[in-house]
Amino acid sequence: MIVSKAFSVFILFNVMFFTCVSSHNVPCPPTPTKAPAKCPKDTLKFGVCGDWLGLVHEVIGAKPSSQCCALLEGIANVEAALCLCTAIKANVLGALKLKVPIAISLVLNSCGKKVPKGFTCA
Repeated sequence: MIVSKAFSVFILFNVMFFTCVSSHNVPCPPTPTKAPAKCPKDTLKFGVCGDWLGLVHEVIGAKPSSQCCALLEGIANVEAALCLCTAIKANVLGALKLKVPIAISLVLNSCGKKVPKGFTCA
């Protein structure tokens, strides 16, 4: 009986000791990697913004088509800017000589969105 009590106490202290020791060496969870922003819509659809962007220098104050603004609805500002940037770079909009930052800013502002601070169309 003495042996089993001593053995039980020995096992109990070992379990507590190893639990305490191993609990101090718990690794930190991995930091989540930030996924790069991307356009959640088909870039070809942004061709409806092309006519307006092509005329942006001639018709100041004109609003882009309702189809253009409808495409930008429901997506974040950074995604909207990225979609327009991608469309301009792919020449989907048919506008060859644009001042890209100004064009993106004008479209976004006209559709009730803002260019995110520090956004560049790379």
